[in-house]
Amino acid sequence: MNMDTTMLQTLAASLRRAAQQNQPIPPVRDALAAVGVAGAYAVQDINTAYYLDSGRRLTGRKIGLTSKSVQQQLGVDAPDFGMLFADMELAPDEEVALDRVLQPKVEAEVAVVLERDLKHEQVTLSQLISAIAYVLPAVEIVGSRIANWDIRLLDTVADNASSGLYALGTQPRKLSEVDLRMCGMLMERKGEVVSLGVGAACLGHPLNAALWLARKMAEVGRPLHAGDVIMTGALGPMVTVAPGDIIDTTIAGLGTVRTVFAAD
Repeated sequence: MNMDTTMLQTLAASLRRAAQQNQPIPPVRDALAAVGVAGAYAVQDINTAYYLDSGRRLTGRKIGLTSKSVQQQLGVDAPDFGMLFADMELAPDEEVALDRVLQPKVEAEVAVVLERDLKHEQVTLSQLISAIAYVLPAVEIVGSRIANWDIRLLDTVADNASSGLYALGTQPRKLSEVDLRMCGMLMERKGEVVSLGVGAACLGHPLNAALWLARKMAEVGRPLHAGDVIMTGALGPMVTVAPGDIIDTTIAGLGTVRTVFAAD
């Protein structure tokens, strides 16, 4: 497929500018219709290269569209992925200014941290398990550079899978210590329950998502490495946040993550 590289560069720049100026843009899916998902990932890759050249450092990947209901809503049958950079990771209890992420929402996830590289497209589940150092509870602060979250598949893929920031728990667990499929998730805002979920909501098992990602990353030439963080996908519904919110997320067997948003 021939792609209009000037058009792709223009779309990539518009997404960067939206983030820099804190001003969302209209959907990009119509402009990408002729080049499809491959074109949307090309836009994402242009921005990944731009940010790496600017000095940012890759620390992992995020997986999106792991919920069957969301896949049906967007008319897809597979997840998508985005890049995680070092400056996206929050320190424990770090206060977050809402303008750091456009149109922020939070979702609870299981984070997987690797201790070995996963370079092969045909990596097996047993190889993945052997490569995992530990797992953590995590919260992703997702955001969209697309106005009003009016997104379809091409929009979110081009927009780095609607990534923003992420927060990790501080007590790592070995895989053998927790049942990731059956672990329950509870998210509360100032004591009020705002989201519930379970590990099985993430492609049936968070390791299914991680395995899909490991294979896909090797296929596209950006394999996962030791130390990389994998945000495996949402365990429950996303929650919109407002100034002053305090979000406490507990995943059974893994622990709690607190996400604090600045009041002003």
